[in-house]
Amino acid sequence: MTNLATHLLETAARLPDARALTLDEHTVTYAEFAQRARAVADDLIAKGLTPGDRVGLILPNVPAYGIYFYGIQLAGLVAVPMNPLLKAREIHYHLENSGSRAVFTLGATADEVRSGAGEAEVIEVDPLGASLASREPALADAVERADDDDCVILYTSGTTGRPKGARLTHWNMRSNALVGQKDLLLITEKDVVMGCLPLFHVFGLTCGLNACILGGAELTLLPRFDSAKALEMLERDKVTLFEGVPTMYQGLLAAAAAARSGSGMPDVSSLRAAISGGSAMPLEVMRHFEEAFDCLILEGYGLSETAPIATFNLMTGERRPGTVGAAVPGVEVRILDDMGGELPRGESGEVAVRGDNVMKGYWENPEATAAAIPDGWFRTGDIGTMDEDGFVTIVDRKKDMILHGGYNVYPREVEEVLYEHPAIAEAAVVGIPDETYGENVAAAVSLTPGSTVTPEEIRAFVAERLAAYKKPAVVWILDGLPKGPTGKILRREIRASHS
Repeated sequence: MTNLATHLLETAARLPDARALTLDEHTVTYAEFAQRARAVADDLIAKGLTPGDRVGLILPNVPAYGIYFYGIQLAGLVAVPMNPLLKAREIHYHLENSGSRAVFTLGATADEVRSGAGEAEVIEVDPLGASLASREPALADAVERADDDDCVILYTSGTTGRPKGARLTHWNMRSNALVGQKDLLLITEKDVVMGCLPLFHVFGLTCGLNACILGGAELTLLPRFDSAKALEMLERDKVTLFEGVPTMYQGLLAAAAAARSGSGMPDVSSLRAAISGGSAMPLEVMRHFEEAFDCLILEGYGLSETAPIATFNLMTGERRPGTVGAAVPGVEVRILDDMGGELPRGESGEVAVRGDNVMKGYWENPEATAAAIPDGWFRTGDIGTMDEDGFVTIVDRKKDMILHGGYNVYPREVEEVLYEHPAIAEAAVVGIPDETYGENVAAAVSLTPGSTVTPEEIRAFVAERLAAYKKPAVVWILDGLPKGPTGKILRREIRASHS
C-alpha cells in the first residue's frame, strides 16, 4: 500500500455510511466519497492522463475539493492545489511551471482559470460533486505508486522570488497524516473536525482532510472563514476539534464577545481540543480563548516543505505554552548556526528538519533544492531555540529579523507586548530602513471595536516593557492587517505599502 488514496478506500469499506464531508445541510458519506472519487479517476484515465501527470485543483472548501483531490490520487496523478483567489497570470505560472495537463475549478473562479490555463484543459465542476453521484466507476483499486513518487506539488508563497513547487511524496503525505491522526490529534470516527483551514494549504490538507479520512471522522467545511459562522457551526455540528491560525482564534473571541452581549454564547461544550499553527500564537490570545471556550490550544509548527507537521505540543503529554512543542515521531529537529553546525541547547539559530515529512525537493529547481537541503536537513529559514527537553520556540523568520544599530530585534517579541495592550486586536512588526541605525522597528496595528489609542501611547506602552532599541520608531494604525489565504498576517505587504 503506497498510494495515499488507499486510505479512502479502506475507510469507505469500514464505515460506508459515516459522514465524511459536510457543507451546511449537504453531506457526503464515505461510500459516496469513494464512489465519486473513483468516477473522477475514470474520467482522467479516459482522457489519456498517465501516472505522474500533474492536475491543477482550484477550488474552495467544498465537498468537491476532497472528491477531486482523491480522484486525482486514485488515478496515480499529482495534484497541484492553488488558491481560488489567484488571478490569471498567477494561475498561468503555476500550471505552466508544473506542466499540468488539466485543471479542476468552479464558479466565479472559472473565468480567471480559463484566461490563465494555457495548454491545460479546464474542467468546471459542481461544488458538491453531485454530477458524479450516479456514475458507476470502473476503477476498483488505487493505481499503484511508490513511496517516493510525487503526490502533491504545493507552491510556496514566493516571498524570496517566484513561487517554488514543493514536491511532497505519497510517503510524506501518508506518514505525516498518520502521525497527526494517531499520535497528535487522536482523531477517530467519533470526531467532527472544523474544516475552515484552506484545503489548498498543507495545514488544512494534512491535518484536516487526510487525517479525517484516516480516522473516519467528519470534516465540516467552511468555504471562507467567517468568525460568526464558525461559532455557529461549533454548536450546530457539535465540532470536537478546531484547527486554525491565530487570526481565526482572534475572530472567534470577537464573535463570542458579540454573542454574549446579544443572543447568548452558543454551546461549544463538544470541543475537546483546538490546534494552532501557521504563525506564532500570542500568549494573550491563547489565554483568553482557553478561558472563553474551556478548551486547550495545542500549538505546532511546520511548513509546506515538511508536509507540514514537524513539532507539536502533544495532547496526551506535557504542553508548554509559548513553544511549538517537540519533534513528532519520524522527525528530527536541530538548531543550526550559519555554518550548519548544531548549536547548544538554549541558543538561537536556524531551525532545520529531517525525517519522513521532508519534501523530495522543489519542482524542476535543483539549485533551490540544494540550497534548502544541502545535507539531508531542510533549512526552514526560521530562527528558534530548543530547550533541554527538545521543546522548540520559534523566535522569528530569519529574514524578518530587524538589525537595529547592531542589535537583533525579533518581531515576535515586540508583537507579544503589543497584544497585551487592551486596544490592540492585531499587530505586526517589521523593519524599515534607517540611515543611522540600518533598520528601525515599525509596528502596524488594528484596534478592537470601539477602542481609541494614539501611536505615541502605543510606543510608550512598549517602551515600558522592552529595551529602548526594541520600541517602535513608527506605529501605523490600520483598519485591518493584510493576510494570506490561511489568515496569516503578511509582513511583506506591510513593508511594501509603507516603504
